[in-house]
Amino acid sequence: MTDIGTGSYTIIAQTAAEMLGLPLDKVAVHLGDSHFPVSSGSGGQFGGNCSTSGVYAACVKLREAVAKKLGLNTQDVSFENGEVRSGSRSVPLSEAAGPDGITVEDKIEWGKLSETHQQSTFGAHFVEVGVDRATAETRIRRMLAVCAAGRILNPITARSQVIGAMTMGAGAALSEELVVDTRRGFFVNHDLAGYEVPVHADIPHQEVIFMDETDPMSSPMKAQGVGELGLCGVAAAIANAIYDATGVRVRDYPVTLDKLIGGLPDVA
Repeated sequence: MTDIGTGSYTIIAQTAAEMLGLPLDKVAVHLGDSHFPVSSGSGGQFGGNCSTSGVYAACVKLREAVAKKLGLNTQDVSFENGEVRSGSRSVPLSEAAGPDGITVEDKIEWGKLSETHQQSTFGAHFVEVGVDRATAETRIRRMLAVCAAGRILNPITARSQVIGAMTMGAGAALSEELVVDTRRGFFVNHDLAGYEVPVHADIPHQEVIFMDETDPMSSPMKAQGVGELGLCGVAAAIANAIYDATGVRVRDYPVTLDKLIGGLPDVA
């Protein structure tokens, strides 16, 4: 798989570091190489859950290999602060690895889990907008996303992913439109000078709430996926807020002022 900006490097490193009792800077993550085993890929919501589960499985096998090499009871061994401990005995992990290191591979297969359990994630978006009654210009004032996605593996990167998606949703709702000249067959706004994406001035205070929950069925990580939760529903929430403010229902995006101004009340 590859990291497409969703924080895969971070959560994979976190998983390995916690399983092996190492600081994060002692873990090197390599992705996107065809020499590596085939994975679930980088698309969809379950990339983080799948990749960290695979790392978890490999780390369990690695812990067993280290304990066996040191002659320790695998049920009684712990990995903490770069050391392998069992009872009163403590051995540095680097010493256990030796000059040649230890290499293992493992995987997790979900079988028919999707046929027996519903694994959907859930999110709700709340938006406050203001619409100028004279010009029909719309401004977003507040945005809130509430997400239920199992264990959040890294709250900081997950929040960044959601607020980025909320920003994308604001652009889709209010300004982003690919205009095609159907007579001559070319794209009218073919660059960022004409394709209007949100800028800092367009985005107000954003708040993200993650429900405190885990999913014991999804994987050993008890996580699900954040991905699309930050985007799905944003444009609809904005359009609904505009309708609540103006009484004008627009059913095609973007909701630009030309689609609103004819339905606004006359201004004295």
